[in-house]
Amino acid sequence: MSKRHALIIGAGIGGLSTAAALERIGWSVAIYERAPASPRSGAGIVLAPNALAVLEQLGAAGKVRNRGARVGCAEILRQDGRPITAVPVQQQAQRYGTYSYLIHRETLQSVLAGQLERTAVHYGKQLVDLYQQGNEVTAVFADGTSACGQLLIGADGIHSAVRRKLPAAALPAGGDALRYAGFTALRGICTLGNLPYSSEEGGGFEAWGSGLRFGLSHLGEGRVFWFAALNAEAGGQHSPSSAKAALLARVQNWYEPVAQAVSATPEAVLLQHDIYDRAPLRCWSFGSVTLLGDAAHPMLPNLGQGGAQALEDAAQLAACLRERPGDVPAALAAYEAARIPRTSRIVRQSRRMGRVAQLENRLAVSLRNSVLRAMPSPLQLQQLDWLIGYRPAEFQEHLR
Repeated sequence: MSKRHALIIGAGIGGLSTAAALERIGWSVAIYERAPASPRSGAGIVLAPNALAVLEQLGAAGKVRNRGARVGCAEILRQDGRPITAVPVQQQAQRYGTYSYLIHRETLQSVLAGQLERTAVHYGKQLVDLYQQGNEVTAVFADGTSACGQLLIGADGIHSAVRRKLPAAALPAGGDALRYAGFTALRGICTLGNLPYSSEEGGGFEAWGSGLRFGLSHLGEGRVFWFAALNAEAGGQHSPSSAKAALLARVQNWYEPVAQAVSATPEAVLLQHDIYDRAPLRCWSFGSVTLLGDAAHPMLPNLGQGGAQALEDAAQLAACLRERPGDVPAALAAYEAARIPRTSRIVRQSRRMGRVAQLENRLAVSLRNSVLRAMPSPLQLQQLDWLIGYRPAEFQEHLR
């Protein structure tokens, strides 16, 4: 075994991108995923310029652009379709050198997996324990097997088994329980014609009502992605058919493409999830074990940064390991110091954005819309610069 071998728990966006980055700095990597096979479902994910910057380093940005859809238009509308504001996407593209792109999550994972040259992905591997001895970490799986390395990375999502191994001192003061966002999300993918945005231009809109938000955008490869965020008590989910019928009843008088998209979506591909995050951790690492992506900083989707932050984590972790090749704990300390302040800010800001977008009081909704309508494009650009204008650390391309 290589003297620099990493175990990654989780084969999602964070796990795959981290494996690709570590390969490029000379590490050997193995990924362990609890699911029995690569997932064949999911929805759309937006990749802003900060995400594309990491994908460029991984050699995957061109493939994402080819298989996804450019966000050439991004409007916020009232529920009747009247405009509130528009995101200055052209100005953003000029400033950052790229548009944002929307792509199916499964497609993105396929692109990232295609960047791996030596990494094996082992499915059906549920982590049940881990322990450290000296400079070695051992992962123990439910099937009785185990694996050893010099680094273990928990990229296993919001319900991370690795996160549960953190010492108590790492946890937030109020505990590490899931925090309900106050809304449930329905998501679907369909084919829809006669949209006000061409497939070449790409992009779409969000329609904001009272306690209900609906977004629709070109996904690429001839498909449209939509989501609905509905204020609701946690645990009130219904069957796909009843959930679809209830949503259609809520949006029957909305902007016309909304009901059309819901109606055109087969119930079999309709996804429904209550939305949660967790309070930011004080630290992510212990010894030669660390966290990444949703395992480290699960966030609400209101800023569209979940996948982007996992990609940024991957780049920063690889850069820190490259700079401190003989001291994994020191590299992990540097990784945390670089990433925790930024991701904690995004977790907090995503939660604030959700409260604004999901307002129910009609007077508050009217005031919100008026403020957004009056905001000039330069101010919008300035407010988003810290988020999507961020450029993560660069890691050295591994010389073959």
